[in-house]
Amino acid sequence: MIALLTWAVLVMHVQVGLDRRPHWTLWQELWRTGRYFTILTNALTAATMTAVAAGWRVPAGWAAGLTLWMGIVALVYHGILSRDLSGLRWWTDQGMHTAVPAAVGLWWWACAPKDGLRRLHAVWWLGWPALYLAYALVRGEIDGRHPYFFIDPPRIGWDMVALWILGLGLVFWLFGLGMVALARWISSDRPRPAGAVPADPRPR
Repeated sequence: MIALLTWAVLVMHVQVGLDRRPHWTLWQELWRTGRYFTILTNALTAATMTAVAAGWRVPAGWAAGLTLWMGIVALVYHGILSRDLSGLRWWTDQGMHTAVPAAVGLWWWACAPKDGLRRLHAVWWLGWPALYLAYALVRGEIDGRHPYFFIDPPRIGWDMVALWILGLGLVFWLFGLGMVALARWISSDRPRPAGAVPADPRPR
């Protein structure tokens, strides 16, 4: 269901873009929209959920990381990027920034594996946002269009871009640590099967 929801929202988003730019080809619209963290992370979610529906046993680290990244999508949008939209554009935006992150969060809470998560995972989970930032900054320097104001050097300067990156990185790392702590709490709160070996209580 999450895979279907995410694919549907992505298709709606592309269609809205084509409706607003009727002279564009599909590939031009995909290239334009592919500059955004929201779109790429929703696409990652759609692919992951499709694989899970097909029987893939998703690792705990990937499941929690994907949930964190979709949480970032919702947090940043509703915190600093939300727009006053209407019609299909509103439904599409809310789907990508609210409905899909909420669905992924509920899936992770109720269904995803959580054993084996460590505090080091909070560092590893910064890899996807860091990879995206490198891509977005390089692409922006090439074509002159930056997707978000906080990574737009011509608009706010490289010093402010660096401060935004450091600040957001710190916030996301702290949220990652919170994910690890929450996973341990959820796992410890669930009843264990008879004969199950208790988890190692030593801090990691």
